[in-house]
Amino acid sequence: MIEIFSIVLPSGIELSCRASGQANAPVLMFLHGFPEAAFVWDELLLHFGRGYRCIAPNLRGYERSSAPKDVEAYRAKHLVADISGLIDKLGGRVEALVAHDWGGAVAWSLSVQRPDAMRRLVIINSPHPATFLRDLQHDAEQQAASAYMNFLCRPDAEALLAEDDFSRLWPFFENMGASDASHPGGGWLTEPVRQQYREVWRAGLRGGCNYYRASPLRPATTNDATVMAIRFAPEAVTVRVPTLVIWAEGDVALRPSLLDGLGEFVPDMRLVRVPGATHWIVHERPALVTAEIEAELAR
Repeated sequence: MIEIFSIVLPSGIELSCRASGQANAPVLMFLHGFPEAAFVWDELLLHFGRGYRCIAPNLRGYERSSAPKDVEAYRAKHLVADISGLIDKLGGRVEALVAHDWGGAVAWSLSVQRPDAMRRLVIINSPHPATFLRDLQHDAEQQAASAYMNFLCRPDAEALLAEDDFSRLWPFFENMGASDASHPGGGWLTEPVRQQYREVWRAGLRGGCNYYRASPLRPATTNDATVMAIRFAPEAVTVRVPTLVIWAEGDVALRPSLLDGLGEFVPDMRLVRVPGATHWIVHERPALVTAEIEAELAR
């Protein structure tokens, strides 16, 4: 059974959460990305809830979680503080932090800043900041693949995305996971799943777009070349906890080249490449994702 509740952090930010498992069991935490929500983890929550306390928060700006209007409220330091505070509320340390897409961006940073907060890290198609910065600065193919980020920074992005029953959002799924014309999204994007997404998006899209507006890690334009001046000190991006990286190689937004040199920043890493799967691998291959997390927990 999936439990639904909210947790208020010391900062006053409230995160709506989905959970399963016994309250006194070791904790697994799951972080979603854009344009998703905590419900995408339900199958994994139910599976791992047999032995763990599983928590999937809706990140700030999503679903019923607090959604500050100002872009500044979505800077990385605030997003990381939310999850750090949530982990403290749940006992101070999780057995594993599992994260995808923007959730992964938060998890990469938290693992560097607070390695004490997790025994291990699981990243699913979320680029490490150092390799992402490198490719945004020097790789024309990744720059082109990430060009959509600048669209999401437009001041009218959320209004455009909401038009015509979210007609600009469905292609995020359909164009990255379609196996054939009769099965958009590779078959997982059923009408009930679409309705779950509609309910989340109707709660508001401004918060999700503000993640892109607040981040300097996006392709340079003639009006904004901030990314070209960024440099990371090695100690600010080196992960010192055991890490599993699951990478769907059919991700058209995040190219496999982002894995090149990753071991330099994640020395204790197990990398699982999944040919044919797309950015939405959690939907497409839940059994594979589950099995790899199980293997990591036993490692």
